[in-house]
Amino acid sequence: MATHAGVSHQTVSNVLNGRASRVSDATRERVVASISALDYRMNQSARSLRRGRTGTVGLALPSFDSEYYGAFAEALMVRFADRGIRLVAEHTGGIVSAEISALASSHLDAYDGFVLALAAGDAEHLDRIEAAKPIVLVGERALANRFDHLLMDNVGGARRATEHLLQRGARRIVVLGGAAAEEESMPGLRTRGHLEALSAAGIDPDPALILPSGFTQAAGCDGLRSLLARDHRFDAVFAVTDAAALGALRALADAGLRVPDDVQVVGFDNIAAAAHSTPRLTTVDPNNAARADSVVELMMARLDGDSAPLGRQVIMHPAALVERESTLSRQQIEPGRRRGGPGA
Repeated sequence: MATHAGVSHQTVSNVLNGRASRVSDATRERVVASISALDYRMNQSARSLRRGRTGTVGLALPSFDSEYYGAFAEALMVRFADRGIRLVAEHTGGIVSAEISALASSHLDAYDGFVLALAAGDAEHLDRIEAAKPIVLVGERALANRFDHLLMDNVGGARRATEHLLQRGARRIVVLGGAAAEEESMPGLRTRGHLEALSAAGIDPDPALILPSGFTQAAGCDGLRSLLARDHRFDAVFAVTDAAALGALRALADAGLRVPDDVQVVGFDNIAAAAHSTPRLTTVDPNNAARADSVVELMMARLDGDSAPLGRQVIMHPAALVERESTLSRQQIEPGRRRGGPGA
């Protein structure tokens, strides 16, 4: 192929392996034209063997029945496939022992690298890992460890959600699925962002409105029903997940309350179902496309290892608010309206 394109074998390798920055546009187009003309198909197995690789990256998730994790896994799978790498998903159940086992050296032998959606482990647990393969963590909390880590903008996203509700006139906001703001967990961090917004607005929080619950639709529905039964007064709900927010919509409808006229609702995650609920759900978009891109770029940089040494990378993409009918009247809705992040 190099002879056909009139370039060196290294140039062909650069194009095939996605190192486009080393090749001019004109040269890359010649190589691509030769690939097409010669009907070239890269033998991934042979290529992996030559490079001492399996051609496979592992992914461990705490849950398979979550729409959020399912969409994120699919985004990663597509992006790794574009690089000629197969992604294999495993289940941890959000249990520390399963997360640590997934990173054990004997387990990693089956993979070139591993992506772990960290739900339970902490820095102390991760310090026990002596992995010779690249590891990228995807998680909620900033941990002092040696692995690349892609963080979620939990605090910033929750702050934007609460600010939006305050701007819409809400003053008594339920945090559905909330937790103590000191917790370095997803609900704790999102509660922290909510409280920061209240403090900036000079509003004292009501502890009774921080409502612990699960994060599923059923948990959100049951949690809000229990609050309604206790006759607590509130005018808005910030649910720490979209699934819980969808459950809240059901509970409010059953109670004869209108959304957004009587109670406004905001979720977090921007799952596909949020755009199709009744009413459509205002939510925080964590920018999963950019997050998936970053995971793959980090992993490929570690696997290729042919550039300048790369120090530990910690990345957080800003979250954006997607405004829909659960906080806005139909007259106020603009298609794809977003605030507080990319594309705002």
